Amino acid sequence: MKKDPMILAAKRAKKTMNENKGGPFGAAITDAEGNLISVASNLVLQKHDPTAHAEIMAIRAACRKLGTHDLSGHILYATGYPCPMCLSAMIWANIKVCYYAADPKEAEKIGFRDDFIYKFIQKGCRDRKIMTFTQKGHDEAAGLYAEYALKEKEIY
Repeated sequence: MKKDPMILAAKRAKKTMNENKGGPFGAAITDAEGNLISVASNLVLQKHDPTAHAEIMAIRAACRKLGTHDLSGHILYATGYPCPMCLSAMIWANIKVCYYAADPKEAEKIGFRDDFIYKFIQKGCRDRKIMTFTQKGHDEAAGLYAEYALKEKEIY
C-alpha cells in the first residue's frame, strides 16, 4: 500500500520545522502511477538559502534521482500553495499537476508574504521600493545567445 504523499510531506515539514531548519512547508513528488520519487521540506534557515523552499528541494531531489531536468508527468504535493518562485520552478520542470494543503491566506496569517510578490508581478515589476531593473551589457549577452543558437543545443 502506497503512503499518502501529502502526509509524508507534512511529516517531513514538521520534523525540520521543529529542528529550526525552516518553515512549516513540505513537498513530495510522485510519478503518474503514484510511486514516490522525492520528499523534502523547507530548509531556508539551515542552509541560509532563500531558495531552499520545500518544492524547490523536492524538484532538485527528483531530478537528481531520475537524472533529468524534465519532470513531465510527475505530480507535486505541497503543504502550502506554492510561492511565485516555486510555481516558476514547477513550470520550468514541466510539472502540470499540483495538490496543495493550505492556501496563501493561511500562510499570510502566520507571517509569510507571498502576496506582495504576486502583486509586484501583476503590476509589471515596477515598484521601485521592491526592486529596480536596468538593462546593461546587452552586447555581451547577445553574443552568448548567438553562439548558443549556432550550437543547436536542447532548449529547456
